[in-house]
Amino acid sequence: MSEMKRDSVLNYRPGPASELALEPGEKVSQVFLPDLRRYWMDHLVLGGLGAVLVSAVLVWLGKTDQIPVAILAILIGMAARAAWFRSEAFARRWQLTDRRLIGPQGKQAMLLEIERVRSLIGDVQIVTKAGDKHLIRHLAEAAPVVAAIEAAKARRAREVR
Repeated sequence: MSEMKRDSVLNYRPGPASELALEPGEKVSQVFLPDLRRYWMDHLVLGGLGAVLVSAVLVWLGKTDQIPVAILAILIGMAARAAWFRSEAFARRWQLTDRRLIGPQGKQAMLLEIERVRSLIGDVQIVTKAGDKHLIRHLAEAAPVVAAIEAAKARRAREVR
């Protein structure tokens, strides 16, 4: 009988222990952390969109009397989800070094391998030349993070030349 191996994703524990170690001589220039206000606002917006969509479906089905209960259920569900995942979301951090961007769960993007950095509805998406995509979520402001990553990438390109 063949042996089944445990998926390494199941071993994930959020926090600094899950991050890659710095290389000798590598220096952290910035650390990007989630913002509490933005975290709750993201969940509120998601709950609001869900309430609008479910309300539209209920109107289409002719069950308008069920709209208040559906909206309440969605808002309670989103609040419960936000409370449940809060500790995991806030244990994730991204470190910008002079060589790479280090994320949670062993994620990394070498600065010279980054093809695109963009703001995506307030979060920051990083796309590498290999096509890997990383998302830095729940930031208070995305624009300064995009600028910092782009500046670090430009500095690294000058150093390597």
